[in-house]
Amino acid sequence: MPVTDPAARARFLAAVRFNEHGLLPVIAQAAPAEGGQGGEVLMMAWMNAEALEETLATGRVVYFSRSRKALWRKGESSGQVQHWTDLRLDCDGDTLLALVEQKGVACHTGRRSCFFQALRDDEMTAITAPDVDPKVLYAG
Repeated sequence: MPVTDPAARARFLAAVRFNEHGLLPVIAQAAPAEGGQGGEVLMMAWMNAEALEETLATGRVVYFSRSRKALWRKGESSGQVQHWTDLRLDCDGDTLLALVEQKGVACHTGRRSCFFQALRDDEMTAITAPDVDPKVLYAG
């Protein structure tokens, strides 16, 4: 759901408090679907002002890759695209919750969520298996 009004995008951007590196933490959560399913936390990533502006303008979620120091259009190499249905700033304006429609898996490990490791019986344990082999995801 793109924001077509540039003034509305500017107002949203003005409400954001980016950190000292010009970044904003973003939690991507599965948007509720028909029948009430959704709510799963899928991933955490970062946006800079340019990524947030493009996300607002296009409806497609765009992050900033700290390792590549470049915009990262979610799904550009895997096809696992995110489109936002709602963007919510926290009370301090320094964290964004993006409710997203996730095409395929969110995690580069081939899992639906990046939050698949948990402490079980005093050991770190993978609590979900990959839905797709990462080699298949990134074969193209």
